[in-house]
Amino acid sequence: MKPEDIQKILFVSASDKYGDRYIEHLLEQYKIYIASAEKISDRRQKANEFFLGLNTALVALLGFVATKTNGGDIVSILISASIAGITMCYLWYRIIRSYDGLNGGKFQVIHAIEARLPLALYDTEWEMLGRGKNKEIYWPFTKIERWVPWIFIALYTLLTLSTLPWRHIIQFFLCL
Repeated sequence: MKPEDIQKILFVSASDKYGDRYIEHLLEQYKIYIASAEKISDRRQKANEFFLGLNTALVALLGFVATKTNGGDIVSILISASIAGITMCYLWYRIIRSYDGLNGGKFQVIHAIEARLPLALYDTEWEMLGRGKNKEIYWPFTKIERWVPWIFIALYTLLTLSTLPWRHIIQFFLCL
């Protein structure tokens, strides 16, 4: 969305029509909105901690089970748990993307509000960081964060592949 389109939607009252407390109310709403953006970041971090802990525990458990047991029943358990882990990681990835979109929208609104304030702190900071386009200056957390679920998906896939009875599978295909 273009900044001017955001401005049209965001500022429903002109300062001269609103009254004497326009700036005071604008600043108060800005503070509340900044706090809501921080809460989103906190929720995002808690979601990441939850999924990271859950996946770490599941991978450790599956690795332990895979090295300590042998048998057909265990193979099906390991494969089922790995599929559940892969599914959980994909959902984690989608949650990360959702938070990224939500934060992106919030910062567009913050930048639009700052266009009416004496200082554009967040927009200036973002500009100084190259708007996230130069990894040498700043690499946005989301770009890194998105890789973590895919690393776990790779681990689950490797674990699944390592538990498959490859000798029997190869013999089956050779007999065809």
